[in-house]
Amino acid sequence: MTKIFVAGHNGMVGSAICRQFQQSNIEVITASRKQLDLTNQTQVKKFFSLHNLDQVYIAAAKVGGIYANDTYPADFIYNNLIIECNLINSAFNFGVKKLLFLGSSCIYPKLSSQPIKENQLLNGFLEPTNEPYAIAKIAGIKLCESYNRQYGDSHNIDYRCVMPTNLYGPGDNYHPKNSHVIPALIRKFHEAKINNNKTVSVWGSGKPKREFLHVDDLAKACLHIMNIEKGIYLQNSEAMCSHINVGSGVDISINNLAMLIKQVVGFKGKIVFDQSKPDGSFQKLMDSSRANSLGWKPEIDVLNGLKMTYLHYVNSLSHN
Repeated sequence: MTKIFVAGHNGMVGSAICRQFQQSNIEVITASRKQLDLTNQTQVKKFFSLHNLDQVYIAAAKVGGIYANDTYPADFIYNNLIIECNLINSAFNFGVKKLLFLGSSCIYPKLSSQPIKENQLLNGFLEPTNEPYAIAKIAGIKLCESYNRQYGDSHNIDYRCVMPTNLYGPGDNYHPKNSHVIPALIRKFHEAKINNNKTVSVWGSGKPKREFLHVDDLAKACLHIMNIEKGIYLQNSEAMCSHINVGSGVDISINNLAMLIKQVVGFKGKIVFDQSKPDGSFQKLMDSSRANSLGWKPEIDVLNGLKMTYLHYVNSLSHN
């Protein structure tokens, strides 16, 4: 039986990957933070020495919103670098042949041409507010590529990288200050409905566009990309640009997104855009044609995805 370690199994992405393995004849190994400190090299080495793993999925990371990234830049770059270094190096030293590293669309330059292709990486300045996090994720990609280049043939290793667009779905963070746009708006509209408020305030003009992908679609993409035959994968990537974008391929304005969430939640009042608040980049759409050409396409459209996510959110409230 194949033994797979999912690092970060309690997070939104890690838990979605674990759900995909439930139907398969695979032994999924997980470890909580209390059981394994991924920033501790000695603990990580010991863990790998005990488990004789076949594959590793790295969904573990220190994450947060703009405020957290801007306030704790040292924590974000150090913790993410040390986690990925410990995991990738231990995977190699203990004979793991296949590994998947999950990055983030923030690795790309702030002024990337749209839609963003994989070869835009390292072609310009990053968004300053989350630069330390982005640098750590870029280092993770380059770690995987460097191990492949040095040991791919001699040790038959195959370490792959996936770059997801903005994600949403079960297990998302609904914190009032640190959540991303979809969970933030779901919470706002739900609380406004419960409290019979007349309006909901949304940051900015509503004009910027964003791309969103349901986390279950990403999890399916991760398994699909990991299971592509090595020769085919190498034909569709480059030694020093081997990562693969995973997105929905469509974007939606914040205005239209807010209207959809209002409809899904059942809020009857008005949406007010607070134009004193920043809009951010006007567009961030990824080119996912490489993933599509390798046989993966998303299955969950944004409306159905929002309906499922809202249902999950309401259920989680009733269990608190």
